[in-house]
Amino acid sequence: MSKYRLFLLRHGEGAWNKENRFCSWVDQKLSEDGVTEAQDCGRLLKEQGYKFDLVFTSILSRSVHTAWLVLEAMGQEWVPVVKSWRLNERHYGALIGLNRAEMALQHGEEKVKLWRRSYNITPPPMDESHPYFPEIYNDRRYTTCDVPKESLPRAESLKEVLDRLLPYWDSAVVPEIRKGRTVLISAHGNSCRALLKHLEGISDEDIVSVTLPTGIPVLLELDENLKPVRPRQLLGDQAKIQVAIKKVEDQGKAKQST
Repeated sequence: MSKYRLFLLRHGEGAWNKENRFCSWVDQKLSEDGVTEAQDCGRLLKEQGYKFDLVFTSILSRSVHTAWLVLEAMGQEWVPVVKSWRLNERHYGALIGLNRAEMALQHGEEKVKLWRRSYNITPPPMDESHPYFPEIYNDRRYTTCDVPKESLPRAESLKEVLDRLLPYWDSAVVPEIRKGRTVLISAHGNSCRALLKHLEGISDEDIVSVTLPTGIPVLLELDENLKPVRPRQLLGDQAKIQVAIKKVEDQGKAKQST
């Protein structure tokens, strides 16, 4: 029997999701479709009668904006929103800004899939010559982190995402859930996948095939030990969700230029 409910949400589609580029820590905004996805998500959650007590987001705008739009659509704008860099998207290092399909053409689909989805493979790190290095590391938001800016990652595997996420999960999120509060984590594809791996005990091999589409809420029902009592539920029209999952999976496939 479930004692707690936890909701995970990958933010609505971002501008670079639409362009099929590695976005990562670049602070891209939501696309028009992404705004609609977040609003639709909020309306769905309201229709199903869910109410949140607390929302956690990353410090990237697309995560925060998604949370705001969801709460607005639910008529729950007053619910507190807490932000942390530890919920940021995975840092894709030197791959940031590159087009996935073009990379698949150049390096092969399997290599790109490993870079995107594997558990313990870290992409090449971002160095100071990278065109997006100043935009990320000179951003004032990274002076607010609980580690010095110099200690922030320059590239991450999914394992490293989980390593930096777990202390925050244990210290900030778990105590709120144990108080009986209904929590929404509005974050990113990989920070949500990392947390799912931890909560559901997904193997290093099987996490490769776990796909979360943008703007689709995931409901986890947990027991007193915060272990799932039933499989995760992706809420909404199941046929549309399957189409959205395939769209994400196809992002790393090679497309010939025409």
